[in-house]
Amino acid sequence: MARRREGSRRDERGSVTPLIIGFAAILLLTIAVVVDASTAFLRRQGLATLAEGAALQGADLGAEGTEVYDGGLGDQPLRLTESVARAAVADYLRDVGAYRDHPGLTFSVAVDGARIEVSITAAADFPLAVPGVASGARVTGTGSAVADPE
Repeated sequence: MARRREGSRRDERGSVTPLIIGFAAILLLTIAVVVDASTAFLRRQGLATLAEGAALQGADLGAEGTEVYDGGLGDQPLRLTESVARAAVADYLRDVGAYRDHPGLTFSVAVDGARIEVSITAAADFPLAVPGVASGARVTGTGSAVADPE
């Protein structure tokens, strides 16, 4: 028969508690990061959709001359006027309520021949706070359209 020594037995009660607390903290931090990253991704997707609509509106209304709608293009390629396209994009964003839905929204318009590209930037506020990380970010969505698809 083996004898057990008194005092050689270690007390291990409670040693799992810090491990469980640590894993719970890591799990909560991971959930917060995933939720915040998803929020930023969805905001970017929404802004990209808005930019696509604005680019289509800018390409449609930014064409030079009303004769395009009356007599067609003829042999000349369709050209966009940047100032008219920019005004059409601004009107579109105002009409769809983008400024109301996305406070601090800014946009830029670039025209290259018959192609228009619209970039829209707005704030994305994160729903869950992650220690050491900002509570929001600026997110940009882009869209483009071609007025003369040849």
